[in-house]
Amino acid sequence: MSLLLNAALKVSVIVAIGFVAAALLRRRSAALRHWVLAAAIVCAAAAPMLTLIVPAWHAPSPSWSSTAHAIDPSEWIALRDATADALTSTAVHRPPATIARRVSVSRALAVLWLLGAIVSVSLLAIGLARLSWVASRAQPIQSGRWAESVTTVSRAFGLSRPVKLLQSEHPTLLVTWGILRPAVILPASARDWPETRVRIVLSHELAHIRRGDWVVQLLAELLRAVYWFNPLLWIACRRVRQESEHACDDAVLRLGVEGSDYASHLLDVARSFSAHRHVWSPALAIARPSSLERRVRAMLNAHLDRNPITRTACVLAVAVLLAVTIPLAGFTAFADAATTLAGSVVDQMGRGVADVALELSNAQTRARYEVRTDQTGRFAFVPLPSGEYTLDATQPGFTAVHATLTLAGSSMQRDLTMQIGEVLETITVTGNNPPRTPANPSAPRQPRTEVDPCLDSPAGGCILAPTMVRNVRPMYPEGLLASKMGGTVKLEGHITTDGSVSSLQVLGASDPAFAGAALDAVGQWQFTPTHLDGTPIDTRMLVVVAFKQP
Repeated sequence: MSLLLNAALKVSVIVAIGFVAAALLRRRSAALRHWVLAAAIVCAAAAPMLTLIVPAWHAPSPSWSSTAHAIDPSEWIALRDATADALTSTAVHRPPATIARRVSVSRALAVLWLLGAIVSVSLLAIGLARLSWVASRAQPIQSGRWAESVTTVSRAFGLSRPVKLLQSEHPTLLVTWGILRPAVILPASARDWPETRVRIVLSHELAHIRRGDWVVQLLAELLRAVYWFNPLLWIACRRVRQESEHACDDAVLRLGVEGSDYASHLLDVARSFSAHRHVWSPALAIARPSSLERRVRAMLNAHLDRNPITRTACVLAVAVLLAVTIPLAGFTAFADAATTLAGSVVDQMGRGVADVALELSNAQTRARYEVRTDQTGRFAFVPLPSGEYTLDATQPGFTAVHATLTLAGSSMQRDLTMQIGEVLETITVTGNNPPRTPANPSAPRQPRTEVDPCLDSPAGGCILAPTMVRNVRPMYPEGLLASKMGGTVKLEGHITTDGSVSSLQVLGASDPAFAGAALDAVGQWQFTPTHLDGTPIDTRMLVVVAFKQP
């Protein structure tokens, strides 16, 4: 539901900005006002789709602790996932009955929205189907005064696309529609119109075609059908239609038609249509009664600006609206009931790790949110819409943590435990290595000489890496020297708290002789132990030994 509300808000803001701009341009031409409103509708339609590619952002919260939710231990629910070994138990607050009811209401409103959109889009589709049905049964006009007038007016407007004239038997249907193959449907009474009226009507309809008004009107109707509950879009559809009619009237008057003659013919057409029931259609009609009086006054007003829109004005209007639309597309104003994900990141010693980078990704919208832990290891993501998420935590020296979680109706507390990273050693053994001096098992181990800076560190996550103090290199197996064969051995083990190597095992080996040589040597290695927060800990070690012939 939050996605729909955010989309509706963005559409409303962009359309409202279009209204304000059109109001500021009330002394300019209708063509300019129509272009501004059309650009606002296009941007409003594109804003929800831009959400998928524009970085998400929201109004900052005063403090993360203001949204943190205290959770009673009796209400904890254990969560496990693919990275359960790297995560502590997770606490999720069970939604109370009020939250459950709120979720049910949200779902009911979403269903109502969807049903209304289906009905509205269906009505629009029925209107288009009806136009198509009427056009398929109308008689094309290919010669005579109507065809000659189309050629003359098209030349006057510089219109290169062919326009199809269709004569229907409907008494009031005088509309223009179509994109690639535009058509003008004439009413049955058009056969008896005088020559001047024919030219005026065709000039008006071809002005619609030249300006591409039908595409804009259809997009506005579709946007209104989706957001059928939004009164701004109902107003926008009416305003776009009105301004397009005014702009086409201005185009006719610029051809040299007298305003009084134009108004007289327009009133005669509207009067003849008034005797019949008006039928709604998604096409553009010249004699719509709701705007007739205002249009007649505009025709007779010699002081109005009737200039066509310039290219500079087109680019400027689009640039301003895009400057508003692009950042607005990533804005999140409404979130579902669950809006908070908070927790702590600790190390193996249970101490908070500061400055850990956490990234939360929404699987549905692909929106990404990034935060870092504070000095005590705490973090919070607010606000968040409900959905499926992936959470990643990274910190140098530690194994990255990856988890999946679902936010659905309540605040969530998620604590992460970061495991110290593994030690990786890679060595190469060649067949001409000198003989190895036998190691003395009783040789004293070299103590750590440097001061451990983690002893006085107030925060967790302080690592003092191990250093090798005894290095015994593997010997190339004598039995494989003559074969000229090489191979690789992968070993896994642990550096213990006293610096010795334990739990050594073979992960993979190309030959058992290579594995034996590697185990014999690596098992005698000695390190200074790894320290975490000033305390020695076991560390996982991976060793790759490559045996190569010279």
